[in-house]
Amino acid sequence: MKILNFGSLNIDLVYSLDHIVKPGETISADSMNKFVGGKGLNQSIALANAGVSVYHAGCVGKDGSMLTDFMKSAGVDLSYINVVDEPTGQAIIQVDKSGENCIVLFAGANHALTADYVDRVLSNFNKGDYIVLQNEINNLEYIINRAAEKGMKIFLNPAPFTENIRSIGLEKIYCLIVNEIEAEGLSGENGTEGFKRFLSESYPELRAVITLGKKGSVYLCGDSVLTQTAFPAKAVDTTAAGDTFVGFFIAEISRGKSPEEALKTASLASSITVSRQGAAPSIPKLSEVLDPKP
Repeated sequence: MKILNFGSLNIDLVYSLDHIVKPGETISADSMNKFVGGKGLNQSIALANAGVSVYHAGCVGKDGSMLTDFMKSAGVDLSYINVVDEPTGQAIIQVDKSGENCIVLFAGANHALTADYVDRVLSNFNKGDYIVLQNEINNLEYIINRAAEKGMKIFLNPAPFTENIRSIGLEKIYCLIVNEIEAEGLSGENGTEGFKRFLSESYPELRAVITLGKKGSVYLCGDSVLTQTAFPAKAVDTTAAGDTFVGFFIAEISRGKSPEEALKTASLASSITVSRQGAAPSIPKLSEVLDPKP
């Protein structure tokens, strides 16, 4: 079984501020740092750091060597990366003194995926292989349809949530990983109970995880409901917490661990991520998660 992550690659410009900028306001940043990022890249790093082999597919500009160099050093297989003439995707991230953030995305090369490129990549994968997807690339529905035709197990993290997600046939998804905003966007229902009702009525076979920030996480599948409390952490930067959770959860499932075990490991990993600055560089190794140091 192979794991393919078809996802975004971004250069992150992170500005540390007293508070998130309000409309019409101009404030000075305490610092500015450049990091590798993108939900796709972050999740590939999380998968690799969690100890599993992962192939990454996606488009990067000629200005994106810092991204590919970082991924290669983390052990991500870049055989299917496509270098294009578009500029590399970029994120402008504000992080306030409590660790909360807001993000402006520029898609760039992340929206340069062609159907032909998708088909060439997927021709190397087979039934039962995992494919991990987010919503920062174009042709997402096409990738899902082609992967479903091949019988791949599709893990979808529909972030950031946009209206195009509503057109995707969730019956093709093996496991859906969402936060509260994405759950509400998909279901039109408020809260975990509302999302559970939506699944039971429309997609009773769909596995789903809802991440709830400081309130932990919940796994839903049919009548099964598993809850995991969040582990305490001093938040410095929450940017890659969700991506860390996704990568570690999928890695544990791929190793045959139970959803309950996967939730715990993913939650522990996320608690370490939020205590560090940056996106991908803040994602811990599995050894740190299994034997955390005070």
